[in-house]
Amino acid sequence: MTLEDIREPQTRKQRLRREPTRAERSIAREVDHEIVVVGAGFSGIGLGVHLKRAGFHDFVILDAADGVGGVWRHNVYPGIAVDVPTSSYSYSFEPNPDWSQLFAPGAELREYAEHCVRKYELAEHLRVRTRVHSARFDEADSVWHIETERGTIVARYLVPAVGPLDSPYYPDIPGIDKFAGKIVHTARWDDSLRTQGKRVAVIGTGASALQVIPNLAPQAEHLDVYQRTPIWVVPKPDLSIRPWLRTVFRRVPLTLRALRLVSVVIADFIMTVGGAYHMRLPYAVRVVERVCLKHLERQVDDPELRAKLTPNYAFGCKRPSFSSTYLRTFNRDNVDLVTESIDHIAEDSIVTVRVDERTGARVQTRHPVDVLVLATGFKTMERGTVPAFPVYGLDGVELGEYWDENRYQNYEGISTPLAPNFWLMNGPWSVAGSSWFSIIESGSRHIVRCLDEARKRAAYRMTVKQRAQDDYMSEMYRKVRHTVFAQPSCVKANSYYFDRHGDAPFVRPVSGPALWWASRTFDLEDYAYEVAPIGSYRLPLH
Repeated sequence: MTLEDIREPQTRKQRLRREPTRAERSIAREVDHEIVVVGAGFSGIGLGVHLKRAGFHDFVILDAADGVGGVWRHNVYPGIAVDVPTSSYSYSFEPNPDWSQLFAPGAELREYAEHCVRKYELAEHLRVRTRVHSARFDEADSVWHIETERGTIVARYLVPAVGPLDSPYYPDIPGIDKFAGKIVHTARWDDSLRTQGKRVAVIGTGASALQVIPNLAPQAEHLDVYQRTPIWVVPKPDLSIRPWLRTVFRRVPLTLRALRLVSVVIADFIMTVGGAYHMRLPYAVRVVERVCLKHLERQVDDPELRAKLTPNYAFGCKRPSFSSTYLRTFNRDNVDLVTESIDHIAEDSIVTVRVDERTGARVQTRHPVDVLVLATGFKTMERGTVPAFPVYGLDGVELGEYWDENRYQNYEGISTPLAPNFWLMNGPWSVAGSSWFSIIESGSRHIVRCLDEARKRAAYRMTVKQRAQDDYMSEMYRKVRHTVFAQPSCVKANSYYFDRHGDAPFVRPVSGPALWWASRTFDLEDYAYEVAPIGSYRLPLH
């Protein structure tokens, strides 16, 4: 509505003759749901709880799987467990006194997800077995059209909440399609797989490999572990939580909250010192590295083997892992660490190659294999994975393509001027601290603050300002200069933190408490709001 319209009210005929304004079109546009959340893992569940608590009830949570839990539903390989203390790996509003171990097994995480859905009555909002193919912003009506395998959903707001560990990475090794044995990825484990008495090969030495290798070694006739880059391994005090202690946690909740605080502080210190404050706290980094190297020395008997397992890059370049069983597995007679490059895979073997130091000739070695386990992690900062499906914003710009070509950039790790009424949980520059749940709750708080402000203003459209994003990204680039990611040695780490531009947008270079504070204090004026004419808009989000 223009200023002239306000000064000289139009007659009914004049109103009928003129083209409706964008505000009027948007208000008149029927939507299927006000908010669509994509992903029913812990991010989607946590956001759902925050939405309900804030009085937003017209939302659905879509997921391609047949149930909730996300990565903890898909990953069922032997030995899977959380790699940070479970006292911190839970929602702050829903502490769990019933974990069986300090580092709980994956099955308990799935049960915890299902428990939260039941307790907070989210089942009515779930739409499982609903894969999202794409989403497009309708600029005329200020709504999102979300294309799913079950049809199109029209929504006012869109929040992809698919975690970064969703798309398994399958290595493109010559001949892998000709392998006649069984191939399985840790992220898509086959429960019918039997490894007893078999020659097993594991490719990868990341977080999932650290857990699956100690479980495969006692069963296999022989186990070869193919390592490209050694990983920093932190000692893991994997203690059982006795029934009497669980009773104490249940009856005296303050004790569980105290344990949560202690574990968060310790884990955040390790992760933050290794990454965000690497340059500012070099002595602390050296202490952590010495602890890891001492752990390696105690666990592995052979000095030559220890040398191969010693990282040649700074602590924090890639995500460190916690284990007290992985390293000592290499002491077994039936386990070999292979550090030669894989040349190709044959029908019944893996063929590696090395260069003879004296002659310079290429020497191939054949390693017989019955079962091939790909512990190669996930595609994280690659085109087509952030967002997890094509998202077309203003002027038809597809976010994934734009970021891939122009570097990942956003505001507070969650919104972009390219897409109104849109927030991306677990997006670039969002991960800080040690616990995903702290990240989830911070992102949820940001979104709810925005929605609440839109509700107060009777706004039908909100977009983060370009200036706000530019300021945020300037801060990120300034802070990253003080992190481990600015270290030249990180080039050797083969870390999923980095993208093809050489940036490390997977991680937000701040501490967990700084992330918590930012979600509570960011300036709501960093968003632009389009407000409906007075009296013409009914707040839709109650």
